[in-house]
Amino acid sequence: MPGENLTRSEAQERRAVIDTQSYEVALDLTKGPEVFGSRSVVRFTATPGSFTFIDLIARDVREISLNGEQLDPSEVFADSRIALSDLQTENVLVVDADCEYTNTGEGLHRFVDPVDGEVYLYSQFEVPDSRRVFAVFEQPDLKATFQFTVTAPAAWKVVSNSPTPEPIVHDATGNDGEQVATWGFEPTPRISSYITALVAGPYESVFSELTSASGRVIPLGVYGRKSLWQHLDADYIFDKTREGFAYFESKFGVPYPFAKYDQLFVPEFNAGAMENAGAVTFTETYVFRSKVTDAVKERRVVTILHELAHMWFGDLVTMKWWNDLWLNESFAEWASTIATAEATEWTEAWTTFNAMEKTWAYRQDQLPSTHPIVAEINDLEDVQVNFDGITYAKGGSVLKQLAAWVGIEAFFAGVSQYFHKHSWGNTELSDLLSELEATSGRDLGTWSKKWLETAGVNTLAPVITEDSDGTISRFAVTQTAPADYPTIRPHRLGIGFYDLTDGALVRSHYLEVDVDGDRTEVPELKGMRRPDLVLLNDDDLAYAKIRLDEKSLETAIAHLSDISDPLARSLVWGAAWDQTRDAETSATEYIDLVLGNIGRETESTTVRTTLAQLRTAASLYVDPAARQAAREKVADGLWTLAQDAEAGSDNQLQFVTAFANSLVTPDHAGIVGRLRAGEETLPGLEIDADLSWQLLVGLATVGATDAAAIDAALAADNTSKGAEFAAQARAALPTAEAKREAWTQLVENDELPNTIVRSAALGFVHPAGREVLGEFVPAYFDMLLPIWESRTYQIAQYLIVGLYPTALADVALRDATRAWLSSNQQAAPALRRLVAENLADVERALAAQSVDGDV
Repeated sequence: MPGENLTRSEAQERRAVIDTQSYEVALDLTKGPEVFGSRSVVRFTATPGSFTFIDLIARDVREISLNGEQLDPSEVFADSRIALSDLQTENVLVVDADCEYTNTGEGLHRFVDPVDGEVYLYSQFEVPDSRRVFAVFEQPDLKATFQFTVTAPAAWKVVSNSPTPEPIVHDATGNDGEQVATWGFEPTPRISSYITALVAGPYESVFSELTSASGRVIPLGVYGRKSLWQHLDADYIFDKTREGFAYFESKFGVPYPFAKYDQLFVPEFNAGAMENAGAVTFTETYVFRSKVTDAVKERRVVTILHELAHMWFGDLVTMKWWNDLWLNESFAEWASTIATAEATEWTEAWTTFNAMEKTWAYRQDQLPSTHPIVAEINDLEDVQVNFDGITYAKGGSVLKQLAAWVGIEAFFAGVSQYFHKHSWGNTELSDLLSELEATSGRDLGTWSKKWLETAGVNTLAPVITEDSDGTISRFAVTQTAPADYPTIRPHRLGIGFYDLTDGALVRSHYLEVDVDGDRTEVPELKGMRRPDLVLLNDDDLAYAKIRLDEKSLETAIAHLSDISDPLARSLVWGAAWDQTRDAETSATEYIDLVLGNIGRETESTTVRTTLAQLRTAASLYVDPAARQAAREKVADGLWTLAQDAEAGSDNQLQFVTAFANSLVTPDHAGIVGRLRAGEETLPGLEIDADLSWQLLVGLATVGATDAAAIDAALAADNTSKGAEFAAQARAALPTAEAKREAWTQLVENDELPNTIVRSAALGFVHPAGREVLGEFVPAYFDMLLPIWESRTYQIAQYLIVGLYPTALADVALRDATRAWLSSNQQAAPALRRLVAENLADVERALAAQSVDGDV
């Protein structure tokens, strides 16, 4: 539908002629499994005589009236828009429609629990999907109050942005004979439509409260599905929420702005969470029915605090248009990390940030689709693909550097003034920078141009000369930039000296300096003894790739696991990976580095990230002639690491799951089969529900199980999580028949829900099935345009990215991808971007293979 893709110019034109006051939205959730009733009363002002449109995606529109005049839906409703003409100064619009439930995680998602048949609903509106539920001016700078009235089964719980009222139970019953009730919510404050929310169903719940800095008592709620409720540790979630409230209210200087704070764990969620005002929705990945790694536990805390930070940054103060999406996401990323590190038990959160977020950012920033942090967002398709490593992770990294540059106290003071001045309003980047300039006394104009308005990542390297006695005669930092993004930037960074002492690499000296230009001399280090390891960007203040000098690199390779500081280790791990990805060192050497050092790594997220990179190195970056041997070496090494790990430890679990995902030989499969059957054991390792599935998926990748065994496992664990694992396992079976069946299910019908699509695609492209993926290359390119035009954005992205056969990583795939891009230059820019990113991964793999082949 061409009208679904709102452009920035259209939004600006609409904002110029109207202003919204209020919405009264009545939803009827008792009309069966396909549609729900939606009646909207919208009050807005306008330039007299002007024309505009309101957004709505609906199956059927029964009534449209504007200022008392009935409009013919067949004449004014098309392409998700209702045309509104001859507007008055004060306007009242009424739209009565039937809208459709989705199974894609967009709009109003409907889920039926396979365990007990219960129905659960939740909304997901960012970016443009509140229009799937009610008639709305779908852009962030048209704020209004929202008053929801919801009719639903009386046995359900209904949650929205305002506190849940007592329902009025009806005498009549719904279509299925259930008694029904109506919940009439109070109007919200003035907020943007994308953070409104509706969650409904027979959710279990538990409640608590806290006292805000304002003295108000804030009710707290935690909600989850009945069949998962026993696994939901609500007390811990309340504890982290209280810690976050105290931290943010203190640092922001503004009390929590909404009436209550509910956190709802909902099924088949696409993202980690969503910052609906006072009603945050979370993925059920954060409901732990089986043992999970510390990396996942910590990520849940960061996510809880990320969404809480949004209550101020994004919900109270909101960007005018999506080019400032980073103002929401980067700030929440930075704020949640500093709060996690300073207010919770997860004190090494900045190490996690370096291992995961910065790795994501550096990868994204080296793709052909990289863009400035303040991105050019021309339309909704642009913003959909910009929920990426630049918007979140690079932006958060740059904010960390900005806070170090202006000083943390001045930074928080400026943020506080920003909230006070712009509460309930919409802002642009300049509004935040002006407050930070006022509190810090620094001119941020040049900084903004270089950091926020240009793309690309710089590389920093030390230049060290020394006298015959080992003292440093010159120390400088060089800075380079890629040819296509040549900006040289200012950096605030630390330089750490590390020496081997009693078997450990310990920091012996630290200096914080400002670096700018192609070369920065550091005279303060002259005359000092050259250490065993020089680490640029120690403490990780700057956003830049770093290189190690030759002596430091030798020390790092020999003693990486001996570095005492976990953040310093993470920086060295990252430098080693960057050099491998950039085809400066061989993948074979990286594999040796990981297998030789990862067993002593203490930080769960560092282990998790490094193991994923190890798999990429073995599957994509080694010389194809040596690939089989490299994959066997990795699998053997992971099994040895699992056996040597401490009983019941986080590392043991990670090494076992990584091993199961890296099987090559029948002997490997035999080990996993015996583990799963309980015929072989590791001390302290429990084969719980999720681990049993992960082992079965691993067996499927090498054909050591079959569809019947997968069906039996699903019958024993007939849950939504079980269904996801089963879909992944079936698609991972390395036979042409299994792959064709998965392809047909994914591409030739549109009935599978979002999480099944995502899981099946993951199994389909597993590297162990490389030999049969080649036949799907022509079909992949044939499906791109039809899928983009017929599916929702989320499903299209899952298929276009998820089914791309990167595991082939050969010249034929590269050339086929280039050919498609060349012959489809008129395709949607967002689609071309996804394909170009796929291509970039293959081109990088080919460069790495070439270097590895020369070793």
